[in-house]
Amino acid sequence: MFRHHVIRREQRVLGDPDTVFGFFADAGNLESITPPWLSFHIVTPRPIEMRQGALIEYRLKLHGLPISWLTRIDEWVPGVRFVDAQIHGPYALWHHTHEFEADGDGTIVRDTVRYALPYGVLGGLAHLAFVHRDLERIFDYRTVSLPSMPSAR
Repeated sequence: MFRHHVIRREQRVLGDPDTVFGFFADAGNLESITPPWLSFHIVTPRPIEMRQGALIEYRLKLHGLPISWLTRIDEWVPGVRFVDAQIHGPYALWHHTHEFEADGDGTIVRDTVRYALPYGVLGGLAHLAFVHRDLERIFDYRTVSLPSMPSAR
């Protein structure tokens, strides 16, 4: 049995929900909002048609170890929400919900990640030692790297 963890982040980005969602709908933009220390890149040929069922393969380095990661878009509601889930990768569970809500001249972007680590007690120790801290750093990086977006209205 795996212990589940949750990380939540919320930030306000200038731009209307359709424009902000459009930024996230371009999988290539994930590279620009992921910390450089992860050496993250998308393997799936572009352009990627984002929709429910789309598969996206990534490669990254975590603490010097190369990792392949495959996700599937499980839910796709343009301008409102999408969910990606790990099919293959470093976690026993990775379920990432992205939500977009209008807020005046901006958009509230909410990330909720439910995750679990493999390897029982060893996974639990890894979570305490570095995994939780690493995820906090990755999502904190997004707070400073997301651009303001022009309004589509």
